[in-house]
Amino acid sequence: MSTVVFKHVPVAELPEKWRAGLSQAGSATVTVRIEEEAQAAPAEEFVTDDPLFGMWRDREDMADVSGYVRKLRASRFNDDGSRRDA
Repeated sequence: MSTVVFKHVPVAELPEKWRAGLSQAGSATVTVRIEEEAQAAPAEEFVTDDPLFGMWRDREDMADVSGYVRKLRASRFNDDGSRRDA
């Protein structure tokens, strides 16, 4: 990050908008520090060349993920969440 510092700048020489925010007289001097604003990193698009990624996205029986997983677990667990004895 770049920073520029101006020391002993008369308030009278500052831009009007800057002076409006100061309570010092026009004859006072100030130090002006200008810093570069941090830029937000652009969001990277998720890209993969893995042919298996998303291979089940079109399966109609998995449209309701919670229901599908509940059905898979039903054979191993009771309704209260305890394991069924084999």
